[in-house]
Amino acid sequence: MVQINENGVDVAVLGATGQVGMVMRRVLDERDFPVRNLRFLASAHSAGKMLQWRGRNIEVEDVAVADLSGIDIAIFSAGGDASKVWAPRFAQAGAYVVDNSSQWRMCDDVPLVVAEANPQDLDDIPKRIVANPNCTTMACIPPLKALSDVFGLKRLIVSSYQAVSGAGRAGVEQLMTEAKAALNQGADKLVFDGSAIDFPKPTKVARTIAFNVVPFIGSIADDGSQETDEEQKLRNESRKILHLPNLKASCTCVRVGVFTAHGMSVNAEFERSVTPDQAREILSAAPGVELDDIPTPQLAAGRDPSFVGRIRQDQAVDGEHGLSFFVANDNLRKGAALNAVELAEIIARKHFTDRL
Repeated sequence: MVQINENGVDVAVLGATGQVGMVMRRVLDERDFPVRNLRFLASAHSAGKMLQWRGRNIEVEDVAVADLSGIDIAIFSAGGDASKVWAPRFAQAGAYVVDNSSQWRMCDDVPLVVAEANPQDLDDIPKRIVANPNCTTMACIPPLKALSDVFGLKRLIVSSYQAVSGAGRAGVEQLMTEAKAALNQGADKLVFDGSAIDFPKPTKVARTIAFNVVPFIGSIADDGSQETDEEQKLRNESRKILHLPNLKASCTCVRVGVFTAHGMSVNAEFERSVTPDQAREILSAAPGVELDDIPTPQLAAGRDPSFVGRIRQDQAVDGEHGLSFFVANDNLRKGAALNAVELAEIIARKHFTDRL
C-alpha cells in the first residue's frame, strides 16, 4: 500500500497488470480520483512487478496472500472466475467492489450501472458488489437512455462490430500475426485471391480475423436459441440498467479486424413518435454522448464519449416511431475502465462523504 494523500479513500485495483487494468490506472490519474492509499493486486504470476502511478513505484501484490483489510473501494478487472472467488472476500473485509466481469451482472441484489444512466441504483449495495456492464451494452446505453427518457424505448436491434482488444491481448496478437503473414504474401494475392493466403491457425478469435469479419463472439447459449452469450448480454443488461424488463432486444455480435473501439448499428423503436432532428437535439445535451456525422472506431479510440451519427428515420417502422443510427465507443476506456472508475467516484461521494 502506498499513501498518495492524507484525505480520500483507500483504493485497490485487482488485475492491475492486465490490458484493462492499465487503462484503469491511467483513468484514476486523469480524473484525479480522491485516493488516499493505493494498492495494485494480481495473480502470483504478476506479483512483485513495480508499477508507476504519479511518480511513485507501487509493488503488485499477490491477491492470494494479501491482507484485504483497510480497502474502501476495490476495482476489479481480473475475469469472472477470479471475481467469483475474490469479490465476496473483499466485500466481507469491508470493501465496495466494482467488478468488470460478467460474474455478477444479472444477480438481483447486485446493481448493474452505467454512470450516465442509473447512478441512483448505487444508493443501496446489499452485497457491497457493483457490476460494470459488457462493453457493447455500455456503448449503447448513454444514447438509448437519453432517447428512452423522452420517447419511451420499446424495441432494439443491434449489430455490433467489435474490436479484437475485446478478446484481450490474445485477440490483439492474433490480428497482428495474421495481418503480417498476409501482407508478407503480397497485396495482389490478398486482393484478388484472399482465400489462397496461408493464414496462421486462429489462436483466440474463432476464425481468421485479419481482413475479415467473424460473426461469432463468446459461446452458444444453452437455451436452444442459437444466440451467443455475448449477444444475450445486450438484451438482458439493457433491460436491467434501463429498468425496462419487457424491452424487446436482439443483437448480432461480430468481431472485426480493428484493434480498439467497437461500432454498433442500432435500430430503435419507441412508444412515441420521434424525428432525427428531435433525436439530435436530445443527444446533443446527453451526458456521455457526442454527435459526429460519421462516427468510427478510430475516432472513438482513446476518448470517453459514445459517438453517435448517421441518425435517420427507420424505414421498417410504421410512422415516425423508429430511428436508425451508428455508435462508436472505446471498449477499453468507457467500455471497461472509465465506467468502473466513475462508479467508484459515485460510491465515494455517496458512502465516504466524510473522507472527501
